[in-house]
Amino acid sequence: MDESLAKIRHERSVKDFPGLRLEDDEYVEFAFSRAKICLLMIFMGTGFGLALVLLAFLLVLMGQSMIDEMGQNFLFIILAALVSAALIICIIATRIYNGNKLFITNKRAIQMVMDSIVSKSVNIIDLASIEDASFRQDSLLQNIFHYGTLRLSTVGDETTYTFKYSDITGEQLKAVTDLISAAKKRGRKKKAAEEE
Repeated sequence: MDESLAKIRHERSVKDFPGLRLEDDEYVEFAFSRAKICLLMIFMGTGFGLALVLLAFLLVLMGQSMIDEMGQNFLFIILAALVSAALIICIIATRIYNGNKLFITNKRAIQMVMDSIVSKSVNIIDLASIEDASFRQDSLLQNIFHYGTLRLSTVGDETTYTFKYSDITGEQLKAVTDLISAAKKRGRKKKAAEEE
């Protein structure tokens, strides 16, 4: 690739992804996040929970016509607490969803994993160290909504990095494997040049 184009792509990547610490000649090729169906499930679960709480509240109010003012205030406090809890859980789940990313640059794979609000990890793998990249779908739901698990296996200690609930396409997987092959070729050329 032309050096001026690589520099422009690097500057664009630094601007678009300020949290990444990219090397001088490194730029982002792909940015993967979790499948949109996961976000939809979060919102549907929250909506279902809120509907259940409101339905239960209405049933209690309809069944108890003789509730005094103090009892009604107590029920409203419980309703407010349950609705608040459902919304807080939705916000936390959405934050965790947004905290899971996989970036493929021209040199490395950078995986940001967030399992909970307090549990975060960042894995960085040189593309030349990756032996195998594969995408796996294990259920009918995954096939219907086109998401699955992306696996990157490394050379040597055979560590496998997984990115679950990814909606990577076949073309993107092929492009990632092409980037891995190109990184390996660059590594072999550099090693051969150093040996001479």
